[in-house]
Amino acid sequence: MDRSSRQPDDALAGEARDVVSPPAARALWWGSAGVVLAVLGTSVLVAGAEHGRRLPLAVALVLVQVCALRWQASAPVVVLSVNAVTGLVVWALLPAVTLTGALLAAQVGLCVVSAVRPRRVSVPALAAMCLPAPLALGANGGPGLAAYLPAVVLAWTAGQWRRAQQARMRAETHRAVVEERARIAREVHDVVAHTLSVMVIQAGAGDDVFTERPEQARQALRAIETGARSALGELRLLLRAFRLDAEEDGSGEQREPGPSLARLDELADAVRATGMTVDVHREGATDGLSAAVDLAVYRIVQESLTNTLRHAVGADEVSVCVRVTAGGECVEVTVVDNGRTAHRSSMAVGAGRGLVGMRERARLVGGSLRAGPLPGGGFEVAARLPWERAS
Repeated sequence: MDRSSRQPDDALAGEARDVVSPPAARALWWGSAGVVLAVLGTSVLVAGAEHGRRLPLAVALVLVQVCALRWQASAPVVVLSVNAVTGLVVWALLPAVTLTGALLAAQVGLCVVSAVRPRRVSVPALAAMCLPAPLALGANGGPGLAAYLPAVVLAWTAGQWRRAQQARMRAETHRAVVEERARIAREVHDVVAHTLSVMVIQAGAGDDVFTERPEQARQALRAIETGARSALGELRLLLRAFRLDAEEDGSGEQREPGPSLARLDELADAVRATGMTVDVHREGATDGLSAAVDLAVYRIVQESLTNTLRHAVGADEVSVCVRVTAGGECVEVTVVDNGRTAHRSSMAVGAGRGLVGMRERARLVGGSLRAGPLPGGGFEVAARLPWERAS
């Protein structure tokens, strides 16, 4: 398999491993180190005032815990083990420091393990942190146990909550990636399918008259060139829109207008160049229509014309009507051709990719679309889209 084709999926897989970014790791270290120094450090200084010989060692162990927190994002299990052992030693040196306070850094480490490691790792870590509970019970009785166990369980639960948040964010990111891929596929299909259909017909017509009517053949070649340039322009716009740094592009390059109802006549001219009669009717002004609905109407017309070129047997005339309803509540678009319905019955039920794409476009903007053969012959595509003004 091509290596480049795996990059998007590999990126998602990397996110699923719960790797903490360097900025987040630094913020986690500074935050947790500050809490440990403020709480445990103060407790050690107060409790060690009466144990002058033990105080330096206890302070050194606290500093070891703080330094170990530097690697809790990359090696959380090791850091948890180190801080648990040193915390127990601090508590043994200074019993006046509660076991809950002495193991504060270990509780922070348990929270990180729970957040970035699977449950098969975090649950044994939770069980190991519960083992010193009898010590808390023996030293401070019921209150000591009531303070220690909830603190440990709360640390593990906080990590699980964070892990669930990260999983939800990854799921939303993955869904957004899938939707964006589908949108890109629809855009590319609409641009390429329409242009290639026109080019194929023009190439066939040019070949038929190449010897007898060279001027008509040249017209067909010019139409192919025009269609190809238009498709390349649309593809450039499409690719530029998906660039991550599109907003920072200061090249000053002259940009062509994107697909919209304002370019509907250009779309019709490309089909007229194949010899087909295309009548375009507009009823009501579409100025101020939102970009999403404007693009949807354009693509529906484009795909309908493409289907006429590719599938309409004997079609030589197609009518396009874009109408704004009274009151401006919605936009209606109708594309009707006079081709025979043979070989097109499957398209009526949405078997064709083009019709599926058109229905999806209409649905995404809150509209509806129907398509099928007409009783008297021909094929009709009719869509009704809600009016949405540009913000």
